[in-house]
Amino acid sequence: MGTVVLSGTAVLVILGFGNHTWWLAAVAVLFLYVRYGRGETPSAGGGQPGAPTTYQAYRERRDRQAKWERRYRRERPFEARRQEREKSG
Repeated sequence: MGTVVLSGTAVLVILGFGNHTWWLAAVAVLFLYVRYGRGETPSAGGGQPGAPTTYQAYRERRDRQAKWERRYRRERPFEARRQEREKSG
């Protein structure tokens, strides 16, 4: 993704010698890429992209997930039992 953005920016800069508006477009593309486009690279261990970075964030995510699972089991008891049977058997 980064090479596509850099190549596109180079083309816009080259076009900018004839019309300076293209230079503004190149700056806008680079700004948007730096601001929104660069995601965190996954760690060498293959960690999940949305993994919490602190223990507190991990606990909040775990508790939220447990709350949703309890709600699911409460609202859909037959489906929850079926899933438990499939998982154990």
